[in-house]
Amino acid sequence: MDTTGAVSRSGILGYHGGVRLFVTGVTGFVGRHLAAFVSQNRPDVEVWGVRRWRSSAAEEAGAPSGVRLLYADLLDPPSLVRALRVSRPDAVVHLAASSSVARSWETPTEMLQANVLGTVHLLEAVRQVEMEGPVVLACSAEAYGLVEPAELPITEAQPFRPVSPYAVSKAAVDLLGFQYFRAFGVRTVRLRLFNHGGPGQSDHFVMAAFARQLAEIEAGRRGPRLCVGNLEVQRDFVDVRDAARAYWLAVERGEPGEAYNVASGRARSLREMLAGLLAMSDAAVEVVTDPARLRPADVPVLAGTAEKFRHATGWRPEVPFDVTLRDTLDYWRQAVRRGQ
Repeated sequence: MDTTGAVSRSGILGYHGGVRLFVTGVTGFVGRHLAAFVSQNRPDVEVWGVRRWRSSAAEEAGAPSGVRLLYADLLDPPSLVRALRVSRPDAVVHLAASSSVARSWETPTEMLQANVLGTVHLLEAVRQVEMEGPVVLACSAEAYGLVEPAELPITEAQPFRPVSPYAVSKAAVDLLGFQYFRAFGVRTVRLRLFNHGGPGQSDHFVMAAFARQLAEIEAGRRGPRLCVGNLEVQRDFVDVRDAARAYWLAVERGEPGEAYNVASGRARSLREMLAGLLAMSDAAVEVVTDPARLRPADVPVLAGTAEKFRHATGWRPEVPFDVTLRDTLDYWRQAVRRGQ
């Protein structure tokens, strides 16, 4: 199925000679890849995004080329209304979030404020400006939480049993999306992303954390000890470039009010992932468990099926897992060489 074809005049976005896409979190990991995908595949689409007043220099530098940035903040509702009125989007993709599961244990209040209140403020702003197009929400498979073996692979009918503050916040975002669709007619589409990785990801996340440590060992910038947490947990990994394509397809072809898993369909242990990275290096490495990297509660297995999303949009993962690992490791090799 063609995933880059033009939106028809009767399509979900409507038509007025061009399409405007508003992306919160456009300077983040997935946002940058989404902007790149749209730029390469949909030259008729204008991408608008948010620059926070308190943005760091790194965030400013990370703004994708060609994106029109407006000052706004998810915790400042009037600024969101102004940004939407200026950009007049046909669709919104809400990616901005506090997204580290590990850090959510340390800052649960901030996590809930950023993710839950921020989403409420955005949805209220959409209502206030009477935007009629789709609002795609970045939800998370972490909201599923504890899953029994007999419940695998996870479908969208699986109940939420979140075990971390991050997972609780994403469950709330998901439920808000459904509530605003049913109560107010906001055309929300909820994407439940399973773990995603790839080049450009922060080392707050496990794949990038392993890749950075390995790159630093190769460069002689740290000793041969690579620190890990629980390697036995299993996760379903999706390449960030496949995730970015999924967000665009959700804009173009997602059914308002629906939730969709975005998953590879295969669970891999973190041990397997680490072994894949180590096989790409000649460095002598000692793997050491760091108690600080163990979580108060962990989900043993998260593996999903994306059949519902495939049926609706034609999406399926295209980037092989070893390519994701290789590109992530090469990204961190270059970053280490630059002294980052």
